[in-house]
Amino acid sequence: MRMSSGVEWAVHCCVVLSLAEHPVPTARLAQLHDVSTSYLAKQLQALSGAKIIRPAQGGSGGYLLDRPAEQITVLDIVEAIDGPGPTFICTEIRQRGPLAATADQCNKPCAITRAMATAEQAWREALRASSIADLASQVNTDYDSDILGPVSQFIAQRG
Repeated sequence: MRMSSGVEWAVHCCVVLSLAEHPVPTARLAQLHDVSTSYLAKQLQALSGAKIIRPAQGGSGGYLLDRPAEQITVLDIVEAIDGPGPTFICTEIRQRGPLAATADQCNKPCAITRAMATAEQAWREALRASSIADLASQVNTDYDSDILGPVSQFIAQRG
């Protein structure tokens, strides 16, 4: 299964925003991750439209989480960035070609469609079970050191 790079960027930004006490400007998030500010801005706008983050006015502006990190799932972010639609769409290829099945023979989903639907359901359940708070709690373990402290200090700095 392939997701856009915007999903990765958005999840990382939400983990960072879970540490924020003040709004974090787009440019600061882009600098932290060494990514394109304009592309990141599009991902943040999508997250804002989905009510995952909210823009804050004044000062240098920026973003904050719109609800507690425990209430934001990875699936929420994936759907905000890549859309809520299914990852597999059956085009009924079995009804094409020289040995095409008739519509009457295709009155239920084929084994391929069923397998894909089962896999997607498991994937969505796994993403739904993982919150931004869960991910944030695991970050320091990934680095075997306190990386969140320096990240908090970095995003708190202006400029």
